[in-house]
Amino acid sequence: MVGLENLGAQLKPRVAIIGGGCAGLAAAAELAAAGIPASIFEASRQLGGRARGLNWKGRRLDNGQHILLGAYSETLRLLQLTGVDLATALLRLPLQLMQHRQFELCASPHLPAPLHILSGLLGAKGLRLRERLAALRFMAALKLTGFRLPQDEPLCGFLTRHHQPEKLVRWLWEPLCLAALNTPLEQASTQVFLNVLRDSFSRARADSDLLLPRQDLSALLMEPLARYIQANGGDIRLGTSIGAIRIREDGFAIHYGDQADCFSHVILAVSPFRTGELVAALPGLQAAARMCAAFSYQPIYTVYLQYPETVRLDFPMTGLLHGHAQWVLDRGVMDGQAGLLAVVISAAGPHQELTQEALAREITAELGMAFPALPPPLWHKVIAEKRATFACTPGLSRPAQRTPLPNFYLAGDYTAGDYPATIEGAVRSGVKCAQLILATS
Repeated sequence: MVGLENLGAQLKPRVAIIGGGCAGLAAAAELAAAGIPASIFEASRQLGGRARGLNWKGRRLDNGQHILLGAYSETLRLLQLTGVDLATALLRLPLQLMQHRQFELCASPHLPAPLHILSGLLGAKGLRLRERLAALRFMAALKLTGFRLPQDEPLCGFLTRHHQPEKLVRWLWEPLCLAALNTPLEQASTQVFLNVLRDSFSRARADSDLLLPRQDLSALLMEPLARYIQANGGDIRLGTSIGAIRIREDGFAIHYGDQADCFSHVILAVSPFRTGELVAALPGLQAAARMCAAFSYQPIYTVYLQYPETVRLDFPMTGLLHGHAQWVLDRGVMDGQAGLLAVVISAAGPHQELTQEALAREITAELGMAFPALPPPLWHKVIAEKRATFACTPGLSRPAQRTPLPNFYLAGDYTAGDYPATIEGAVRSGVKCAQLILATS
């Protein structure tokens, strides 16, 4: 019996996961659920990649302010797998898109999809009847085509061809595009945008719900995943930068520092600009390396402003149109950090030419114009991710998770899939890599 147990252990895949962000942790958790522990190598001293929490002046901030959607099925499944109580961890709100004092769309909480969105569009505040009807015709046309295009194209031209009025584009489609794809309207992939609309608006009513984290992303996602992985035999090595990946007869040698460990399978779950460096010398990975090298990137800036704790906005999430700020989120409503506001600026723009101090001053002025009762902030913190996401452009070639090199896989939000660079896209890629390993083990 002991001999059989040892034989089973020898036959079980020995998996290395390089990268401890959402994709790598999702892959490790999926493998752990199937009884296969993995070793995670993370160069940073903290898990999470771009989706991590940090301490600042006694507050818990996120490296970038994120929200989830009800359509994020794989992310929600993994959270439940790791024991997270979704009802307490996330503030679930029926879809409400608001551009401050100009536009408001509220999905019906009582109608099934897609009627809940169509009802919201028909009753949207700030639009004329012809603009509402244009939005309804647009959504109906997308539904008839199954949200599929014969050929991808820039979203700006697609909206023009479908006779979407300027106000509707400015108040609804452009903010959604920037929030979902982090790519300017003129450059954004229509097909990926339609994928997001399809999954969020047309399947189940709850898919369009906004899920606002009640805690920072490290506490919500990374720490529960890490605990689950380690409780099921996984190994997490922080502060471990990989120098090289070399092929052996029995698999792969992962080199770090002056050491090397051997594995039967590798999931490379790092950023695309790091992926190219690590796979350049591996056979069969040249095409993937070229795809990664061809990516361009878009920034995300998050400006945190701490006001007196008596400050509270009327809504947890409000859009702003007449300046740098695109969305302002009230962290006091979300996670109890009273008076803390998070302002998000997605994609490239003139804000990048400002110093962080100047940007914070301009954001403070914009908030003061929108909410005249606001007192001066007590402090601010600007977090600039200059390569936050790949630019999600039409027809972009993205490498598959399965590579031509046997037992070597790529994970990350940049890999092939329906979604743009989002937490859900990263999680799905990691889960798929794990499932590919399980299917051959």
